[in-house]
Amino acid sequence: MKLDTFFTKSIFTVGVATLTLGGYFAITSFIANYDEDVKTSPEKSFENDYNVFAIDLPEQIDFAGEKIPLDIPDIKERLDRELLVNTYWQSNALLLIKRAHKYFPIIEPILKKNGIPDDFKYLAVAESGLEHVVSPAGATGFWQIMKGTAQDYGLEVNNNVDERYHIEKATEVASQYLNNSKERFGTWTLAAASYNAGNAGISRELKRQEVDDYFDLLLNPETSRYVFRIVALKHILSNAEDFGFHYEDKDLYEMKPIKKVEVDTAVSDFVNFAKQFNMNYKTLKIHNPWLRDKHLDNYSKKVYKIEVLK
Repeated sequence: MKLDTFFTKSIFTVGVATLTLGGYFAITSFIANYDEDVKTSPEKSFENDYNVFAIDLPEQIDFAGEKIPLDIPDIKERLDRELLVNTYWQSNALLLIKRAHKYFPIIEPILKKNGIPDDFKYLAVAESGLEHVVSPAGATGFWQIMKGTAQDYGLEVNNNVDERYHIEKATEVASQYLNNSKERFGTWTLAAASYNAGNAGISRELKRQEVDDYFDLLLNPETSRYVFRIVALKHILSNAEDFGFHYEDKDLYEMKPIKKVEVDTAVSDFVNFAKQFNMNYKTLKIHNPWLRDKHLDNYSKKVYKIEVLK
């Protein structure tokens, strides 16, 4: 019991009017003894107030239908590491649960349409935490796509527009990349690993080490952990209550109802543009993070679909 909690409960129990001098000394005596107990035996405090448990690994687990060979000692240890790290980083895990409720409904149908296993939505979680982050190397957005890769797959990237921040379009590109990798390597696990290390890097290591399976490869520390982190996030987010995460529907993040308006001209000022749809500039940019400037040049008269509130 925390000291301030005990003191508050004691006052509440006896009442201010009946807190006699003797009662005061009794409370202060307990506090002194409580502090002394903690000093001489801190494990008693941890035993009563805080516990950390080892996590039972599932008897079997898969990624995109491909079995994780937990009978191999290093494989078991690598999964155990990611489960421990991501379970006991409670604040982050709970944020991921909340964001997943908001963004998975956007990502899931695009993966399905492209024949990508649903498990790959957790790759986006591992890459960015479902935030529009930028890595030190310049990888951008939910799917952490590099500028060259984005342009190779047809995304627009310039000072006005960066479609790596466009969730739907970026998910389409990630899907195409993963399908190409699966065709090249034959397994979804290697396709996932190649998303981190690159197709050339994985191909080179498979050839050098004379193996054909991700779980037989010795890779750099980041890629070695990569698939296991995805699998751990899948396991935790899919079984949140089993891992001690409790929440109600009202706690989860929601996407506000939107509609899309087509724009095929330049927009000189997004502040005034937003006002036409009863929005402010901040809300417009939150819903359209791929619009990177205060205006849109659009010299080519391209048709853009901009999200506005209904």
